[in-house]
Amino acid sequence: MLKAILFDLDGTLLDRETSLKQFIGTQYDRLIWGLHEIPKEDYISRFIELDCRGYVWKDKVYQSLISEFSIKKLSWQDLLNDYENQFIHSCVPFPHLKTTLETLKTSGYLLGIITNGLEIFQHRTIQGLGIENYFDVIIISESEGVRKPEAEIFDRALQKLRVKAQQSVFVGDHPTIDVLGAKSFGMKAVWKRDPYWTEPIEADAIIDDLSLLPSIIQSFNHSIN
Repeated sequence: MLKAILFDLDGTLLDRETSLKQFIGTQYDRLIWGLHEIPKEDYISRFIELDCRGYVWKDKVYQSLISEFSIKKLSWQDLLNDYENQFIHSCVPFPHLKTTLETLKTSGYLLGIITNGLEIFQHRTIQGLGIENYFDVIIISESEGVRKPEAEIFDRALQKLRVKAQQSVFVGDHPTIDVLGAKSFGMKAVWKRDPYWTEPIEADAIIDDLSLLPSIIQSFNHSIN
């Protein structure tokens, strides 16, 4: 019988692409006094390119923007500070996020998040989504000193929940970091489809919408029984 459902954050619960575009647009408007010589669309598109789907640290992204656009009135630290403090207001959830978490919670499942990233920023993202109270454990790579897909980070989360790998499911959008990482540790894995990635053959199930997850979990339980 399954006891715990754990999630990745960015690209799984948080619609990162929509959130980022929304934030960068508002950042430009907020700091237009220092960015007005750059066309807004150029600023937005170049940020997204440099960000590389979140795999480049934001300090490097802003350093590149300062250099490429010859920004004089703002430093990269100014831009980074604005990002760290204001992104929380641009967090966009995937559809049916809260209703799905509510359904799983009321069904008696323990819920958790395992995410790679900086502790303060990831906590702010979770707060921005308004979902922190749904989770029994939140594991962030910076504070743990290990990252997905390492087995240790999955193990720490499950130890805190006091459940075994075979009693748990991990839901994520990255085929290797999330799906293969969880499967290698002995968990079931659900891939939250992202068209950027090739479909992982290791996934136990694939969903396009979070609302499908409760029925997937139910089918897993039937197969176990």
